[in-house]
Amino acid sequence: MGPARSRRRVLPHADRTAIVTDTVARRFRVAAEASPGLLPRLLEAFAKRDLTADAVEAKRQGEVLEASISLHAMPAGMVHLIAGNLGQVVGVTRVEVMPLPGLSAAA
Repeated sequence: MGPARSRRRVLPHADRTAIVTDTVARRFRVAAEASPGLLPRLLEAFAKRDLTADAVEAKRQGEVLEASISLHAMPAGMVHLIAGNLGQVVGVTRVEVMPLPGLSAAA
């Protein structure tokens, strides 16, 4: 796997200045005990940080649900926070974070 690519994103700040943050493309893969409310609980980790997933895939295999949630551009500093939140969701047994291949560093 090559080096993780990042982009720069300008976020508006309350005092009308701009904050520049590095953005990265990431895929979060989660394995958990299958339950009816699992997917909304996983997506909540992103929603409470005002992030919208670019792709969500889920597949149930017996008693285990495997989900993949991808974002093409998210603040680099939030990656570990979201991974931690996903790991705290009831029933989650594994969280993996990986770069999304094929996305250029240009915005």
